[in-house]
Amino acid sequence: MWVRGGGDFTQINPNGFADFIAPSKLTLCNTKDQKQSLAVAEQALRAGAVSLVVMTLNKPLGLTEGRRLQLAARDGKSTGLAIIPEGMGSNATETRWHCAPVFRSGDSTLQKWELIKNKSGTLGVWYVRWDTTSRRLIVVSPTGE
Repeated sequence: MWVRGGGDFTQINPNGFADFIAPSKLTLCNTKDQKQSLAVAEQALRAGAVSLVVMTLNKPLGLTEGRRLQLAARDGKSTGLAIIPEGMGSNATETRWHCAPVFRSGDSTLQKWELIKNKSGTLGVWYVRWDTTSRRLIVVSPTGE
């Protein structure tokens, strides 16, 4: 499920996700504001009816809201992913990642994923490539960039 609201007027084409997930399995939910987005995301996480809830947020996430999402994800055995502008993270967050493309001639899928906050483990950097056939991320060694 992808939840977004509060001034995000871009259109998401489910067919654009075909290499990652069957378009028929993607639910898009547009809300009027961030408060409603957080409520919808919390309910979806807690219900456990979907394995992943992606939220596009455009305002800082408070400690209370962040903690409520964590508890809902735990209770529903789901994963919540908040896409936020840089610098607007929440202290309640379990992990924080920075993902960026790596520009290489002839390869548009290489990315650098950096774990910059982790409450229960170490930090690290991974280079990954999406494999369309298996619908899986492949970790690429730094020398194989």
